[in-house]
Amino acid sequence: QPAFKSCAQPYYAMLSKPTLSSHLKMNPWISYFVEKVDILTEGYIEAPPQSSSAFQSTMDCSYLITVYLGYGVEVQVMNVNLSEGDKMVFEDVGHGENTMLANESILMRGLVVRSHSNQIFIRFHSQRSQVGSVLLRYQAFVLSCVFPLRPLYGDVSVSSLHAGGQAFFSCLTGYQLQGSSVLTCCNASTPYWSGKEPNCLAACGGLIRNVTIGRIVSPGFPSNYSNNLTCHWLLEAPEGQKLHIHFEKVALAEDDDRLLIKNGNSIDAATLYDSYEVEYLPNEGLLSTSRHLFIELTTDATGTSTGIAVRYQAFAAGHCYQPFVKYGNLTSSDNTWAVGSVVEFACDTGYTLEQGSVTIECVDPNNPQWNDTEPACRAVCSGEITDSAGVVLSPNWPEAYDKGQDCIWGIHVEEDKRIMLDIQVLNIGKNDLVTFYDGDDLTAKVLGQYWGSKSQFKLYTSNADVTIQFQSDPATNIYGYCNGFIFRFFEVARNDTCPELPEISNGWKSTSHPELVQGTVVTYQCYPGYQVVGAELLTCQWDLTWSGDLPSCERVVSCADPGKVEHSRRVLSGPHFTVGSTIQYICSKGFTLSGNSLLTCFDRGSTGPKWNQKLPRCLPETFEPCSHPGTPTYGIPSSAKLHFQAGETLHYACLSGHQLLGEPVLHCVPGHPSQWSGLPPVCKGKKLNIINKNVCKTETCSAAYDTAHRITMTW
Repeated sequence: QPAFKSCAQPYYAMLSKPTLSSHLKMNPWISYFVEKVDILTEGYIEAPPQSSSAFQSTMDCSYLITVYLGYGVEVQVMNVNLSEGDKMVFEDVGHGENTMLANESILMRGLVVRSHSNQIFIRFHSQRSQVGSVLLRYQAFVLSCVFPLRPLYGDVSVSSLHAGGQAFFSCLTGYQLQGSSVLTCCNASTPYWSGKEPNCLAACGGLIRNVTIGRIVSPGFPSNYSNNLTCHWLLEAPEGQKLHIHFEKVALAEDDDRLLIKNGNSIDAATLYDSYEVEYLPNEGLLSTSRHLFIELTTDATGTSTGIAVRYQAFAAGHCYQPFVKYGNLTSSDNTWAVGSVVEFACDTGYTLEQGSVTIECVDPNNPQWNDTEPACRAVCSGEITDSAGVVLSPNWPEAYDKGQDCIWGIHVEEDKRIMLDIQVLNIGKNDLVTFYDGDDLTAKVLGQYWGSKSQFKLYTSNADVTIQFQSDPATNIYGYCNGFIFRFFEVARNDTCPELPEISNGWKSTSHPELVQGTVVTYQCYPGYQVVGAELLTCQWDLTWSGDLPSCERVVSCADPGKVEHSRRVLSGPHFTVGSTIQYICSKGFTLSGNSLLTCFDRGSTGPKWNQKLPRCLPETFEPCSHPGTPTYGIPSSAKLHFQAGETLHYACLSGHQLLGEPVLHCVPGHPSQWSGLPPVCKGKKLNIINKNVCKTETCSAAYDTAHRITMTW
């Protein structure tokens, strides 16, 4: 048996059939195939087994592969030849509930399926006498815990993600760890960390003894602090040492929020700093006259702001305190900061040295102090840059820029070069604007103009100069850390063609021009069974960059949408057209289907998945005509033709002197066969009164005589 050093027990695998329900066991029309073997390192599964005899109507093969805790099961498809209707399912069953890993719709040669636990269940099912086959290879692999989340304002390092490995958590200076500092990856069916990841929080006060160097931040920093806070910090340096405080940030709401720093160990000590009394922060910081400093932060019930961030350090008698510059670095002739030490400052790329001196010296043996204040490094608004590489930062970065700013930066490199701009961060207000000009002033061609937020992208100039203009709205509401921009730039070679594009796997490319000059179009196409993911056409743009990223050819695992059929609705078996899915078309009322109503997506091997049938059509329904219903005696039909189409009408009228009894209009009602809406009407003669005028020729004929000699005729 192979040895796995990270586990206490040797690796094993069992191939067995899981328990089946009783009604399945008793069903005589289902054939089951089960193998049970012990495998040392790896094994193969052939479904169904070649040794299986002919089955009657249904075959069901089930396999359960189990390895020791801390290991998972990897299954690779070596060969697959499924028949239509065959089903195959891979499930992870080792962590209490089943999780679908794959099914027959994505099965292809070379596919690798990995479990997340130490058990995987495979089932092959067929209801056809001509069953397909699958050959699988399986082996164990070491499972691991997921990489733990890094705490906000902290960091995490991991010795190993496998069982027994540990994760170590720490916080940035000024923050305290809430939770365990060390977590262990525990061995289980699915490995897990021994606890929840900790958080890094800024405490509201505390006693800090034996101070060397550190930082205090208000709760929530760099986000806003809460209301109604009263925080007390007491700093205590080693005996015989003093304390120095450097202000990184003080931003309090303009109400009754207050920062007090006392030269002693209580609120009753002498005041070194009071935000009520001082409008500007002392650039040189604060010095204690003893080994203690007391700091109090109070906030009221209204308003809030970023808060405070102060650095503190202890220093020995006869020495200056260790200088500090935020967003910069320093070099010193003596790292003990003794009298005579000389310190030189420099800013990080993108920042400019302001106020103070570039070089300071520790002077006065009786009372050691620096001969000048430390400088400050700030991201400024505007500037002319001639470096071959660097960065442009929004004003005050990483803090928010100010309202109503109009900043212009000019970048200039060697004349035979051009500039590549890497826009790494762009997160400005919707009414703020940044514009890139392809030249040394604002009249040059615009490379791009942007506002709001945008993910990372690149721009190329056509010459050695670029001008960047940033304009912030006077009413902008941008605030907080990391709102602004970071633009890195690099000097690159100038040429007249776009860079060569590589070939892609499972496809090929064609080029409209062999030299890849501006306007050249490269077309990517894929082999049968594969489809282009990304842009098929890439164009060499005026700045000699391609119009998009390189596409890829990925194997088609689903059919294309066949489309809709006019005068019909369709019923889908699922949201995606994967292999095995179906679409049923149902014609609207009055239309009949021409073709197959059911389409099935199946895998055609090298040519990829296709629909098994063409789209049907919904044609207007046709009906047999109605024969002429006949003409009644003394009747007149509107048409004498022998046959009437479904939906047509036939009108009847009677000769003069006749009355129509029945329906005057008949409709040919659609059907198989079509029928008239009723029987033809009847024409009946009207009654007429005739008087014998030879008997009574005068107007004086009596009414009795007239009535007696009246003749009634009917026809």
